[in-house]
Amino acid sequence: MGKHIANMQSSDCNAATPVVDGNEARMKDGLDTLTWEDIRLVGAIAETGSLPEAAARLGTHHSTVFRRLRQVEAGTGCPLFERTGQRLTPTALGEEIAALADRIGSDVDRTAMKMAGREALPSGELRVTTADSLLQHLLTPIFADFQKACPDVQIDIVVANQALNLSKRDADVAIRASDSPPETLVGRRLARVAWALYGRADTASPWPGGDANADHDWVALGDGMAAMGVVRHAVETAAPGRLRYRVDTVLGLASAIEAGIGIGHLPCFIGDRSPVLVRLEPPEPAFAADLWLLTHEDLRRAARVRVFLDFVAYAVRERIDLIEGREPRSMDALSSRSAARD
Repeated sequence: MGKHIANMQSSDCNAATPVVDGNEARMKDGLDTLTWEDIRLVGAIAETGSLPEAAARLGTHHSTVFRRLRQVEAGTGCPLFERTGQRLTPTALGEEIAALADRIGSDVDRTAMKMAGREALPSGELRVTTADSLLQHLLTPIFADFQKACPDVQIDIVVANQALNLSKRDADVAIRASDSPPETLVGRRLARVAWALYGRADTASPWPGGDANADHDWVALGDGMAAMGVVRHAVETAAPGRLRYRVDTVLGLASAIEAGIGIGHLPCFIGDRSPVLVRLEPPEPAFAADLWLLTHEDLRRAARVRVFLDFVAYAVRERIDLIEGREPRSMDALSSRSAARD
């Protein structure tokens, strides 16, 4: 840890404010005392831009995050974040510590995977439940890699778009998008699943957006998912008679939009990978949901479950930009490529 911190610049709190020798020495002393938990805290705040979201990621209360951040800033003698609107933006020093958190976190993950590889390989059957859209568009390649790493574990996939009861051993592990996972389960929040508006690339341009959205044909999830904000939005936005198609699975929704039946919202990890779809609008934060990796308390220390949870968490982290909507195929990007070809 000391070597990592020694490589950080300690000459200023931000690029515009020089520090006199006394302050510089005090800040260097403060940096030398940073623990991995301090660095991890700063990294979580920088990544989420919010104390409550950072607290959720760290598994603690936002008041604890606030108190610990003030202690770290007092130790370094410099502010690490500035408020920009509703978000916390790291200062120059905050960015350096956040980058350090990312590097150390990656090292820790890799070391954990290597240590798991030195243990006796787990074996036995592992029942995993997840939604069909997650399985087809995100998880199957991860499961394939896990099978190569742990060939003595037989994975039994239970596709269910409604939650199964892990307490009754319907499954050992659940991978779900939900903002309210069952309190009876334990696990990790892996990412925030972003949703955006999509249409076929050959029919959606030019795209006016705004109130003009109502003048297009729409597709949406069915009444069984009417509580979802993304479904309510489609029902409220489409003009009378223009909500042309309802379907009760996300896979069916994606197929309908790809077929040109209408425009509609999809998870970005589906829409951004489709060869025929483009984003029509940026992701809507109100429609996002947390992606959870869950198991029962009694199973979390079983070798096959523990290694599987670590493996999946690491693999999802490598795909987090896709899941959280930071790898877009927008109309602007498509137009740029078309112009380049011309």
